[in-house]
Amino acid sequence: MKQKLSILINDLDSGGAERVVSILLDMLSKKYNITLFVLHNIIFYDIPKDIKVVIVGNSKLSDNGIIKLLKLPYLAYRYKKINRNSPCSISFLSRSNYINILAKLFGMKGKVVVGERAMPSLQYNQGMQGKINKFLIKTLYPKSNLVFANSKGNALDLEKNFYIKDVKVINNLFDIKKIIELSKEEAKLRDGFNFITIGRLDEGKNHKLLIQAMQNIDANLYIIGDGVLRDRLTKQIVDLDLTHKIFLLGKKKNPYKYLSKADCFVFASNREGFPNVLVEALACGLAVISTDCQSGPREILAPDSDISFQLYKRVELANFGILTPINRVDRMLEAMNIIKNSAKLLDSYKNKSVQRAMEFDKDRIIDDFVEMI
Repeated sequence: MKQKLSILINDLDSGGAERVVSILLDMLSKKYNITLFVLHNIIFYDIPKDIKVVIVGNSKLSDNGIIKLLKLPYLAYRYKKINRNSPCSISFLSRSNYINILAKLFGMKGKVVVGERAMPSLQYNQGMQGKINKFLIKTLYPKSNLVFANSKGNALDLEKNFYIKDVKVINNLFDIKKIIELSKEEAKLRDGFNFITIGRLDEGKNHKLLIQAMQNIDANLYIIGDGVLRDRLTKQIVDLDLTHKIFLLGKKKNPYKYLSKADCFVFASNREGFPNVLVEALACGLAVISTDCQSGPREILAPDSDISFQLYKRVELANFGILTPINRVDRMLEAMNIIKNSAKLLDSYKNKSVQRAMEFDKDRIIDDFVEMI
């Protein structure tokens, strides 16, 4: 008989942590009898048919920060009541982590493991809501049985700024073979040099920087993703008269068929944990340009460098891609021109991209999760 395992996450919408959980469900379901607990009934990714899905409570996407905070004890108590006889409960994303740990404090049996997916000192750096989240992380995370992070940068942040000891690092895992297979599906991009990016349309992903850079380069830019800034970014594109070369594609079930038809992946994020899209772009055979935000990109594109180092002024031609300082339109444009105007460098990055992506293949990383459970 397979051992029971509980996995708790806000939902399975189209984010990076959600994609990782969907892969984990597929891999671990061969060994464990898994119940997936969610706060919102949103399932964007495919999951195995034998996975039982349970909605924890009456959590709503429209709830504001205060309501979310007040609901934590209720959701934790309910989770404790409905998650019975599971030897291990793994949670992903801050809110689910709080609920998982509170349920343990309310008497839930079994090991509680929480996964940090973003650099919390940067994610929660504004206002009262940020202070509350930082307090909850400092107070609750140490009461779990184990904290794991998806990058060395995240682990360092938890240890240095939140005083959490012995954080285990397990990189996000990917089904590289499936990505390559899906990338072969038909998709059409315009003639010319094509840049592409993927990410939620929010402030953190900083798409406006890419749009500004596109004013001064003869190329196209495709943006896959949706979010609260869609109307504002659309207006920016129209105001700058760039509708002929910047295209908002929205969410795509299979973004890889678009990635594989582009020339270069560009990423302007201000903060990350472990940006899945960089590995996915590498798996599709792309050259990659990324901002050197504090966690993730350097670990992926320059693995032999000091992960605590961060660019501020110059562009770095790293081993597996180009890194640029955050919030520097001029340096992003410089990197885009370098890759566009050097066929030799472009081919060099493309030739080793899949090899690098394979380092994060699910078959290489799944044993770390099994050992943790």
